[in-house]
Amino acid sequence: MQYHLNGFKPGDPDVSPAAPGHRQPGDPMPKTVDVLIAGSGPAGLCLAAQLAGVQGISTMLVEPKLAPMEKGQADGINVRSMEMFQAFGFGEKVLRESVWINETTFWAQGQAQHIERVARVQDVPEGTSEMPHVLINQARVHELFLDIMRNAPSRLVPDHGWKVADLSVDTNATEYPVTVILENTTPECEGQTTTVRANYVVGCDGARSNVRRAIGGQLQGDAAHQAWGVIDLLATTDFPDWRMKSFVRSQDDGILMVLPREGGHLVRLYVELDNLGEDERAADRGMNADDIIAKARRIFSPFTLDVKEVVWWSIYEIGHRLTDKFDDVPEAEMASRFPRVMLAGDACHTHSPKAGQGMNVSMGDTFNLGWKLISVLTGRADPSLLHSYSGERRAAAKGLVEFDHKWARVVGARDEEIAAADGLPRVAREFVNNLPFTCGLTIQYQPGILVGDASCQPLATGFDIGKRFHSAPVIRLADAKPMQLGHTIDADARFRLFIFAPAGDDGTTGGAVAALCDWLETDPASPVRRHTAAGEDTDAVIDTRAVFQQEAHALNHAAMPSLLRPTVGRYGLCDYEKVFCPDLKRAQDIFEMRGINRAEGCLVVVRPDQYVGHILPLSARDQLAAYFAGILRQRG
Repeated sequence: MQYHLNGFKPGDPDVSPAAPGHRQPGDPMPKTVDVLIAGSGPAGLCLAAQLAGVQGISTMLVEPKLAPMEKGQADGINVRSMEMFQAFGFGEKVLRESVWINETTFWAQGQAQHIERVARVQDVPEGTSEMPHVLINQARVHELFLDIMRNAPSRLVPDHGWKVADLSVDTNATEYPVTVILENTTPECEGQTTTVRANYVVGCDGARSNVRRAIGGQLQGDAAHQAWGVIDLLATTDFPDWRMKSFVRSQDDGILMVLPREGGHLVRLYVELDNLGEDERAADRGMNADDIIAKARRIFSPFTLDVKEVVWWSIYEIGHRLTDKFDDVPEAEMASRFPRVMLAGDACHTHSPKAGQGMNVSMGDTFNLGWKLISVLTGRADPSLLHSYSGERRAAAKGLVEFDHKWARVVGARDEEIAAADGLPRVAREFVNNLPFTCGLTIQYQPGILVGDASCQPLATGFDIGKRFHSAPVIRLADAKPMQLGHTIDADARFRLFIFAPAGDDGTTGGAVAALCDWLETDPASPVRRHTAAGEDTDAVIDTRAVFQQEAHALNHAAMPSLLRPTVGRYGLCDYEKVFCPDLKRAQDIFEMRGINRAEGCLVVVRPDQYVGHILPLSARDQLAAYFAGILRQRG
């Protein structure tokens, strides 16, 4: 973490100086905003946390509930989301507070008509990520995002007690073209309305989204007509795997899932309840927490379950639905219009909680959108960049809905055949096969302006183009700190350009790295020069870093190219955190681990959302410039 950039500042480095004129509690509603976000769930807060840190962008977040969430709803954080949390700066906090899911066990009816453990598997395969799969209350995730917002220059806080009732878009207007009617939901003022005009609106307002309705969107799909109960409780039991993630299947009473929760005592159960009629809703049955507990006890038999406290519960039905587009621009008008209204999270895709992906994919939506909005609103990119949001994220959501549709039926099937090859029951075998998906690591954005072609993929076979940047251990040269290279990527809307040096190159004059850095820093055709505005730090838009093959003692930081020792901030202080080496002491060589061509080295372009945008040879100056020219405006 870097701070004191523009002068010494005592106290908590996570608290930024407040921006002049920021909105304060009790201030009247603004008449105009750059971005209005509807809904303060994970998707809305993930977006708001990004926007809050950029001075000059005005953001409003409205939430119909009267207070922040305290308990319930989602709890699973996959490894991809943990990598994202690291970029926001609270990954370590979640690691400390959460429960880690290391193994998953499977129970089924045995020969004695009692359930018995039939399989146990590792929950996150080795080498998948430096991050684990964890469980933590969704409300705590909300609070961590809210902390970022409160501590940002804008001091952004949600406007509770307001919802989007309707909106309209003036396609001929260039400033604040979206007129939003907000409706008050507080008991004493319920039904009162006010109007705000926005440049952009993002609907994160759930499956019954008013934002989606206003732009003519519909959720399309099917339902499994099965009621499930979810309950958070404190209980005593003799079930052996009470602190393990477990799938428990009884012969006659259905299935349940055990999910241990943070704190060492709390546990969540997902319990299969009744089948529903074609047009029936779960609420029609009038079931409650007692029904969930009674069914759980029957499934656990002969083990006992003595519930001491019910913390939260809900009954729901499984649905798998997806909208046709995540923004307000019809396909036929994409060449002449750019999006003004966008959807994220449950507003555009719904699914069951069986795979634990809902909150994760929702945050992935707005992590993809956030940097694009920032780039457009700060003038770095043309508004046409926003077309890529619907294209990329709808494909990701479609994959989730299709997977969830199949997985929910595997979990609920009565078929428990054992495979001869691996000895696993079907649900355990499918679980293992699906681990890359449930870890959140199968999303691969397709070639386009943001993702280059795969012609140079052999230069770094472990960094899949279009997939998330797979971190690996390194040593930072200036202070010999062991760390993860991926942890240099903050959620700050900047691109990263990682230079992997060829064999023998030590960064000194005459080598390929020095030549490339000199071109990037001084040539008017370089993307660093073309897309960085006058007065900005050299790394304000494209942050260049280098990884060498030698161990640290063989390199001289003072001899590195000036681009890798940039002067930044108002005092022109040196940034010492741009140069890295393999962690050879611990036998963790990033060049070997990620299949990097040792003879030639390579360039790896990483987008602000941590996805690999391109891989190129060190000599590919024109291709590198063309990649960035397709995304960013010329400003230098």
